Amino acid sequence: MELHPQPFEVLLLRALEELERKDAIFDLPRKKFWQPNPDLDLSCTFRGEVAATPAGPAAGPQSQLIQNIVLSYLTGGRVIELKTVQVDDRLEIPRPCIDARHVGYNVEWSQELRVEDALEEYVAAWMFLRILREVGALTGPAGSERVLFDMSVGYDLAGIKTAKVTNFVRSMLDASEVIDRLRGRLRGPLARFRDLDFDPRIAAGITLSTFHGCPADEIEAIGEYLLEDLGVHTLIKLNPTLLGYEAVDDLIRNQLGYEHIRLDQGAFEHDLAWEQMEGIIARLSGKAQAAALTLGVKFTNTLVVENTDTFFPDDKMMYLSGAPLHVLSTTLAARFREQFGNRYAISFSAGVDRKNFYELVAGDLAPITTCTDLLRAGGYGRMTGYLEELEKRMLKLEVKSRGDYVLAARGKGAEVAAEVLGAKLGAQVAAHLAGEGPKDVRALLAKAGAEDRYGALVAAAGTKNLSEYAGEVA
Repeated sequence: MELHPQPFEVLLLRALEELERKDAIFDLPRKKFWQPNPDLDLSCTFRGEVAATPAGPAAGPQSQLIQNIVLSYLTGGRVIELKTVQVDDRLEIPRPCIDARHVGYNVEWSQELRVEDALEEYVAAWMFLRILREVGALTGPAGSERVLFDMSVGYDLAGIKTAKVTNFVRSMLDASEVIDRLRGRLRGPLARFRDLDFDPRIAAGITLSTFHGCPADEIEAIGEYLLEDLGVHTLIKLNPTLLGYEAVDDLIRNQLGYEHIRLDQGAFEHDLAWEQMEGIIARLSGKAQAAALTLGVKFTNTLVVENTDTFFPDDKMMYLSGAPLHVLSTTLAARFREQFGNRYAISFSAGVDRKNFYELVAGDLAPITTCTDLLRAGGYGRMTGYLEELEKRMLKLEVKSRGDYVLAARGKGAEVAAEVLGAKLGAQVAAHLAGEGPKDVRALLAKAGAEDRYGALVAAAGTKNLSEYAGEVA
């Protein structure tokens, strides 16, 4: 059974008519749209660019069609991680392929579209968002519309180096040809959008997803190809197996009580070890710097487990996500940050929901993407709650920016201020954060001629916050 996307122009006509008649888009009512507080700045920097929020969908079944991406954007997603693309685009996906009744399992792991169709979906979705902004579908302060797309490709070097995948990446870097082709489909009532200034640079970065068990030297070779040959910012998606079999088994079965989950010990034997990861990141970092690009990591991929249920009748193994993966990934992210500081960006995706999103923001992680939670009742509208919860906490702390929220959320900004800024200025910042009234640490530092230390201060507090949360979350 193949997935056949609805034509760009058909979806656009429907959305515009539905917006006019029902004040909704794709059955999502306006009350579920993210309505940003004009007094708060939730923005984050990702690969050197600014997104209005750190939230978005993770690469998954819910980020491969135009309507998926549009709904993610309407509910506050501003870093859209597109569904992973690979050379083998004629897969037979089993049905059902996702079980989100409790924890979260799946047996699908790649796009359900032909590569050329995936390219058109992503470019059309980019144009769709531009048109929605043109018609004023969303309200919000200047800057709240800033959105970034992130590519995801896999799964081995041979496949990524094929003309099919390489051309996909290059077309996402400059989609002029695809945009011009899609402009021709804007006819009749849509003709007024034909000459809009659609930015041809759809995405400037890639999150690399590799097979479980992919050899270390191949992961490094793919990273080199992405950085040096394709010239894209690169994130290496890492596996929860980095913690080691004993640690993962203890967390999952003993501490969390998921006694029915059976790990695949072979996955731990073949996946990257921590020391191998360290070497790969260090060597690729030099290549990224030479190419004036950024290198980072993503925590984490799903976890291979034995299929002990009957939901997927034909698969011996399945991939775990959701709440237990959140614990594993938070533990890994904290360990990585403690070792490397803020030298490398950390993208996070594992069991993200309204109850923990604000904790991850406090950990200075960005982007923070979600999948399993969006597959449950309420769908994309659930993501609006992530941002509303964050805004509520920011208002309570009397902070106006994401950075100041990191500093104030767990009191760690005051704790690390002297270490980062020196005794005198550190004491001023600590007193400011502890005092009554609105907080603006960047302005305080600017007045002291030390605004350039703000990022280091936020990063240091974020590391402390993340470590503390990781110690609590199990």
